[in-house]
Formats: sequence, structure tokens, C-alpha cells
Amino acid sequence: MVAESAEGIQKPRRGLLIDWGGVLTTNLFSSFHAYCVAAEIDPKTLMGRFKTDPAARALLIALETGEMEELAFELEFAALLGVEPEGLVDGLFAGVHPDVAMVEAVRRAHAAGIRTALVSNSWGVHRYPHDMFEELFDGVVISGEEGIRKPATRMYELGAERAGVAPEECVFVDDLPFNLTPAEELGMATILHTDAESTIPELERLLGVRLSDGLEPDPAVR
Repeated sequence: MVAESAEGIQKPRRGLLIDWGGVLTTNLFSSFHAYCVAAEIDPKTLMGRFKTDPAARALLIALETGEMEELAFELEFAALLGVEPEGLVDGLFAGVHPDVAMVEAVRRAHAAGIRTALVSNSWGVHRYPHDMFEELFDGVVISGEEGIRKPATRMYELGAERAGVAPEECVFVDDLPFNLTPAEELGMATILHTDAESTIPELERLLGVRLSDGLEPDPAVR
């Protein structure tokens, strides 16, 4: 829900918290699917493991919270799938690339004075383009470095703290619906990301800044 002033006019949010994989990158699950097809693994089996197999979920949680190294995860997860472990994680992420439009939108928001923070569950911390972080974010919260993962409420609290704004002044963007709930409970506006074409206009509305290519700032927006 968007905050309103005493006059009933929507008040722009001052902070943007945003996920990495699947939001500032191309679709993770498309990459996973492509790898599975190439490796002759049933894609439904891969994702089904994370949803229904307690052992696979325990491995994923250990990886995302930094309790397990990527190589150890590969060995144990490959055994569950019945495939060779070498290159498994790299193969799954081979089709993942930065979403240029979304990255540029965050860069423009940051340049316009919006306080920004990355709030991301990680499959190892080396897959992030850390050299880009300074120009994109005021703060960074990566699960493998914090020892906790979304949807733990503390991840969102840390994001707001490191962005330097109150939670109720933030917009949170993620591609997984269940990761939005704790943000909403903290008073954040939320966006379920499916693509840049739908997310960027919603960010413009909530933040009150122009983020789209080829458009001049609208004085009436901010």
C-alpha cells in the first residue's frame, strides 16, 4: 500500500530495495531449464527437488546462508539428481545475464537521490558484479555474507538500514511472491517482478522519478 499525505496525495517512497537474480538479471528459471535440457535432466525434477525434497531444501538453505561451499553443494545435489557434479552450478547459471533495462533503472534511481540497497539470496558470493555495486547501491545485503536468507524479516530490515531509510519509506522488488510478504509486513510497497516493461513504470509511480529510456523528467512527478 502506498503512503499518502494528509491531503490524500500519494507520497513518493525514498528507498528502493531490490533482488538480484531474476530481477536485475535475466530469468533464472529459463537458464535452469535450458541447462537441464542440454544435460538431459528433467527440468521438473530439478525444481521439484527444491519444492518437495527436504534434503534438497536443506542443501539450498545451507548454500544460500553460506554454511556450505558451492563445491560441496554441487557434490551432494548432483547425487540427489543422479548427474555428474562438475560444472553443475555454472551450467545452471550459464544463461543468466544482467537485465540492462533494470540495472539502468536502478542506476537512474540512485542518481536521482533514491536510497538503494541490494537484498539477495546467494548461490555463492562470487557471482555478483561487485564492481557495479558502488554506482548502484547505498547498501548491500547478501544472504551468504549475513548467514540468513529471505524471507527472514531481518534481511529486509538490514536492507532499509543500509539504504538509510525507514522500512515504510521503501519499495521492495522480488521475482518470488513469498519473498514479498515480510516486506509488506514492515510497511514497504512491493512489486512482483516479471519483466522490466511492467516493473519500471510501477517503480516510477512509487518513487516519483523518471527511470525509462528516452524520457525527460516530468516536473509533476517529483
